[in-house]
Amino acid sequence: MAEGITIVEDISKRREPLPSMEAVYLLTPSDKSVRQLMNDFKDYHSYMYRAAHVFFTEVCPDDLFNELCKSQVAKVMKTVKEINIAFLPYEQQVFSLDSPESFKTFYCQSRVAGRNMQMEKLAEQIATLCASLGEYPSLRYRADFEKTAELAQMVQSKLDAYKADEPTMGEGPEKHRSQLLILDRGFDPVSPLLHELTFQAMAYDLLPIENDVYKYETTSGREMAEKEILLDESDDLWVNLRHQHIAVVSQQVTKMLKSFAENKRMVNTGDKTTVRDLSQMLKKMPQYQKELSKYATHLHLAEDCMKHYQGYIDKLCKVEQDLAMGTDVDGEKIRDQMRNIVPILLDSNVTAYDKIRIILLYIISKSGISEENLAKLIQHAQIPDQEKCIIPNMSQLGVQVIQDTGRGRKPKQMERKERITEHTYQMSRWTPVVKDIMEYAITEKLDPKLFPYLAGRAAGPTYTTSAARSARYGQWHNRGHQEHKSGPRLIVFIIGGVSFSEMRCAYETTNEQKGGKKWEVVIGSTHIMTPEGFLSDLRDLSNS
Repeated sequence: MAEGITIVEDISKRREPLPSMEAVYLLTPSDKSVRQLMNDFKDYHSYMYRAAHVFFTEVCPDDLFNELCKSQVAKVMKTVKEINIAFLPYEQQVFSLDSPESFKTFYCQSRVAGRNMQMEKLAEQIATLCASLGEYPSLRYRADFEKTAELAQMVQSKLDAYKADEPTMGEGPEKHRSQLLILDRGFDPVSPLLHELTFQAMAYDLLPIENDVYKYETTSGREMAEKEILLDESDDLWVNLRHQHIAVVSQQVTKMLKSFAENKRMVNTGDKTTVRDLSQMLKKMPQYQKELSKYATHLHLAEDCMKHYQGYIDKLCKVEQDLAMGTDVDGEKIRDQMRNIVPILLDSNVTAYDKIRIILLYIISKSGISEENLAKLIQHAQIPDQEKCIIPNMSQLGVQVIQDTGRGRKPKQMERKERITEHTYQMSRWTPVVKDIMEYAITEKLDPKLFPYLAGRAAGPTYTTSAARSARYGQWHNRGHQEHKSGPRLIVFIIGGVSFSEMRCAYETTNEQKGGKKWEVVIGSTHIMTPEGFLSDLRDLSNS
């Protein structure tokens, strides 16, 4: 409304004509969308709107663009721009291509048809992200998965096209150091399986949060009411708390509330505040309802997480961390992991998915097990028939599930960073592999054999040319001056889903740098995933 927009409508639905008003179209440059646009202005005597301002989310194919220019709509089109936003900016340093179906396309061995087209689409989306950020980065990829090199090559050709249209792309202080690193999901199968104990990752794993909306019931007098809150960056409290360990979240909320109460000269909140205390404060101070409701919601969210954790998740966490690390809390190597995992597999209170997470972590820790042992584990755990395929399907990500009896070459693994001094929580000893990769990349220590540069594009200075006027757009082409963040960026793209713990690593790596020109780390994927979503993706590889 503040921008003068009076109504927002879907182009594919029936709409009332508003011939006295100009319309802003935000469209994907697909055949269907462009035809619907042309239909709005097909008949000169019954135009849907007075004029059209058209914004495409990515490059419009030449044949479609030419057809558009020859149509009736060209006479009333005041603006045509490609705004390069064929991605979802999920958070400040996180993006998604909103393409969960890509998991099947890349990792299902039998699904070859359509893979090339899907890769072209992803490459275009990644290129629009780089163009939006003003980056023309050097490309790197994980060598152990052949499709990463193929995708990197496609992205490079798209970036070159953007650079030709906007020669200043990728220029600025230290911008020549920027990198785009393409990884496959098999580079770290452990992180998406673990129960994470930082607030955001834990909440999305344990609670039924859908489309970032958390719903909960609250008591108002004698009545129960359902409340919901959107967990996004418009909520400062959420941004403040999301990457903190659950052990300190409730304390932090209480501390912030105490500071707020003292500021507003409200009643003394004490050292430990409950949701009940907050509802009493709300009754006494209704003018601060919005702020107090926010504190109440996050306290409720934290309490909800802890309730689930104290059921049986706490027992799982210890075993999961031991399996992931290969050592116990004292750093001693664990000789008999089976003794720890069998009680969990036999426990009827533990869900099938949680048992599968334990089995997969065990298999990864052993670099594969025998078929006989796998059958025994599945039998002990009483995994339902429809879920059994999840375990062998992990092998389609390049993870060894069944022990190789031959003497094949084992792929060289990246050396993990020593982080003994960093951890304060016994149940959070594991660090996602991507954090090591990020830190190695920005300090120029990332092994070029494991993560090679695309041929001919190693990090180096970019060229400078004066901005050219696009012949294709003529008078419509007016990008305006765009301000971009100075300093180098590392953009990490994972094919097949990014976990919340890996998202957190982008912020930590950015914030933990000392001195000099700081790198900003941005991470994204085909989709954002929870551990349950990861297992469902693996299961669906059998349903193609």
